Amino acid sequence: MKNAVLITSHYLGSRRRAGFHFIADALRRGGWHVTFMTVGFSEVSRLKREHRFDYRADREAGRLITLAPGLDSYVWFTPFHPVNRLPAPIAWAATPVFARYGSLPLPNANGFIREADLFVFESTAGLMLVDRFRALNPQARLVYRVSDDLRALRAHSVVRDAEQRVLPQFDLVSVPSQAIFDILSPLSPKVRLQHHGIDKAAFDVPGPSPYGERNTTNAVFVGIANLDREFLAVAAELHPGWRFHVFGPFAAMGPPNIVSHGELPFGDTVPFIVHADVGLAAVTRIPNAEVLSDSLKVIQFTYARLPFVVPDFIRSARQNAIPYVPGDRQSIRGALEQAATFDRSTISRDGILSWDELAAALAGDLVI
Repeated sequence: MKNAVLITSHYLGSRRRAGFHFIADALRRGGWHVTFMTVGFSEVSRLKREHRFDYRADREAGRLITLAPGLDSYVWFTPFHPVNRLPAPIAWAATPVFARYGSLPLPNANGFIREADLFVFESTAGLMLVDRFRALNPQARLVYRVSDDLRALRAHSVVRDAEQRVLPQFDLVSVPSQAIFDILSPLSPKVRLQHHGIDKAAFDVPGPSPYGERNTTNAVFVGIANLDREFLAVAAELHPGWRFHVFGPFAAMGPPNIVSHGELPFGDTVPFIVHADVGLAAVTRIPNAEVLSDSLKVIQFTYARLPFVVPDFIRSARQNAIPYVPGDRQSIRGALEQAATFDRSTISRDGILSWDELAAALAGDLVI
């Protein structure tokens, strides 16, 4: 059995299933032993009331914990880590401290680092460990799976500098969107456009509709951040007969036709997506928002052959993407009505990967 180490900001036991969780599952199905290493987690995280503390992940610090056959978890909990989105003066003052992050102790980690055949790094402060991992294990395949653009995240300069420094070392730089490809491809010939995968089996057999037999148009938003609440309020007012379903850590909104489901396991949200009438990729403007044009929710909507509305600043090339102008009531009305009458049979699934296909590409077993 080959050994893979995934270096990510996510915690293995979290209810929030991110791409790295699905990649870990896919690698295990492919016969790999996976160590899921959580980084970018420290005492500083307490100030942000991080959800990883909800699982008491800090209590697992520095221990290799076997959770299932072929699956280990390792939490690198440190005194500090480079923090995103700091005001410029604070970020500058913290630079000498943050620059030491990659050299902090890694208790009980050298063994699984040396035994690895594959390292997959996420776009996090974990990039500051690349040189260290390479020194311990120069033979392993080294992959950078870029889940987010560090510039859009406003990552600290020490992390962005680390990305620039180690990029040439990677055997593969796998990016999920054309926008990130355009940023990184001039810097390395190893950059490949490989969109997010999806669990095709879950979408192909989603179970019965959770919406029942009501003759109601159902629109669905799934995410953990950047919900355009102004859009949602306007949409609910314009279409009082519709139901707007929101999945994620968002406070409930007043209109009775906005249904807040909170955070649910991924599998529980799939029927809501597949049986919906309209997808909502309604997000607020963030730096480099164009990277969201190929977000996981967009891939899921497309595989479910679901038309979706999206703010015009994202400029999605998907045929089922229907733009609206944020804050413009007439534009929002028109986009929703166009989505509700869209011919779903015309939506193509071509080029959408399963997580197994993406994992095989990261492992070097499939060329995409």
